[in-house]
Amino acid sequence: MRLLLIRHGQTPSNVQGVLDTAAPGPGLTVLGEQQAAAIPAALADRDVDAIAVSPLVRTSFTAAPLATARGLTPVIVDGLREVEAGDLEMESHHDAHQRYLGTVFAWARGDVSLRMPGGPDGVEFLGRYDEAVAQIASRGWETVVAFSHGAAIRSWASARVAGVDVDEVERTSLQNTGLVEIEGDPSRGWELVTLSWAPVGGLQLASRVAEDPTGEAIDR
Repeated sequence: MRLLLIRHGQTPSNVQGVLDTAAPGPGLTVLGEQQAAAIPAALADRDVDAIAVSPLVRTSFTAAPLATARGLTPVIVDGLREVEAGDLEMESHHDAHQRYLGTVFAWARGDVSLRMPGGPDGVEFLGRYDEAVAQIASRGWETVVAFSHGAAIRSWASARVAGVDVDEVERTSLQNTGLVEIEGDPSRGWELVTLSWAPVGGLQLASRVAEDPTGEAIDR
């Protein structure tokens, strides 16, 4: 199975630099809507059998143009939601961003016992994302586009996908509507096909936000 993990479009909280992970979450900015609108053309030459979204509304809004273009009804998969920020929820300070991202990348490196302050540990997060991907794979689709979230995609792919360099993922910003494309299945594992840091619709849709909490780079 091919699974295209696409980060949602830009939200007001991304612009404000706020760790906003709770449901239902914010909608999209004007730029976020433009990023979403560009996805159908960007994937025009690709077969798409199904679309999956998280319960957070920004993924449904991002998926809507592609769903309309392909005549598909997105399936909500709970486990695709963002990593819960716990005690860091709605924080906008750089130190909070770094602690949040430092935690999810510690999970990617195997320190799964580390807990997000007031939130999940790595076992809990990776387990529920594994289950979400397994649910999608169990449907027998060949190619699925799944709209998810910055930290969740970066952490899970780094931990579970062969060919993903966790150091590179940590150091590089994943823009809104950036893409991680993988191939495989839950039993034999997953391999990286493509990693695109920029919006799938092109660099002209890249954000100028200085600190985008779940997509920003960490300098070590």
